[in-house]
Amino acid sequence: MKKPETRATLYVVGNINVDLIMSTLREWPKKGTEAMLESSSLRPGGSAGNCALALAALESPYRLVANQGNDQFTPWLASLFPDSAPHWPTYECETSLTFGVTHPDHERTFFSNQGHIVRLSMQDVLAQIPQAAQPGDWVLLCGTWLCTALYAEYPQLLATLKDRGYFVAVDSGWPPQDWSNALREQTATWLPFCDALLLNEVETLGLAETSALDEAARRLLAKMPKNAFCVVKCGPDGARLWAANLTLHQPGQPVEVVDTIGAGDSFNAGFLSALIYGQPLATALQWGVSVAGCAISSSPRRYPDWQSLFGLVEKT
Repeated sequence: MKKPETRATLYVVGNINVDLIMSTLREWPKKGTEAMLESSSLRPGGSAGNCALALAALESPYRLVANQGNDQFTPWLASLFPDSAPHWPTYECETSLTFGVTHPDHERTFFSNQGHIVRLSMQDVLAQIPQAAQPGDWVLLCGTWLCTALYAEYPQLLATLKDRGYFVAVDSGWPPQDWSNALREQTATWLPFCDALLLNEVETLGLAETSALDEAARRLLAKMPKNAFCVVKCGPDGARLWAANLTLHQPGQPVEVVDTIGAGDSFNAGFLSALIYGQPLATALQWGVSVAGCAISSSPRRYPDWQSLFGLVEKT
């Protein structure tokens, strides 16, 4: 099977950092003691980084738009994204680092420093994205609340990207400071420029300030452009999508969960890959669920290849 061609590119903007993940923490140790865990993994992470790794494995055309610090981790991170890293501005600071521990139920607890990601600016981003979009180009903004300097410029950034002709998607994540009326009001200023929201259930309910998922998605959709859509990642239940005259549900795949870190980011890679290849929204949900299911059920992490994804298209 020959790989279909596309002129479109997905630009992934946001937080890439170093992840140190250790497992399994069965109970919190007492102060002043030491705990031995069974396994550890040092790897690139962050929402943007996780998505970019999946896109590279899928052989989807993408560019990771980010910045970097200037410590011992800088060359290592850059070496993993050789086509993108030469464009990253360097800041005189430490690399952003996240230490995570996995619990027996596969949930995680993260501890992060600030590092370089809080310095990423709108000027940094726009310098790495072409002045005019090619047909079908998308920009995905990740790690919204963690890239604090960039978030302050979100309304202007999204408006500029739209003026350049890009479709814009946002996966904001959960705000560390928790939701507040002030934060919801700030978000309302950039939703009119957002063609797609890619959130999980609790993020959708928190942003919309309601306990009903359907109502939450429709509330957010009402603030977005006419042809926009709201995608909600529902874990084992798969994913759901709301558009003006359309609702879709793609059930989850029964898999043995090994590592859930970056599951939503892997979904984003599959979902948006389908769109830059001109596939319909129903197929995009299929791809997203397939990529996420493969990612969370493997260690070392693996992803479906593009042949298997396009095979899903042939079966429908």
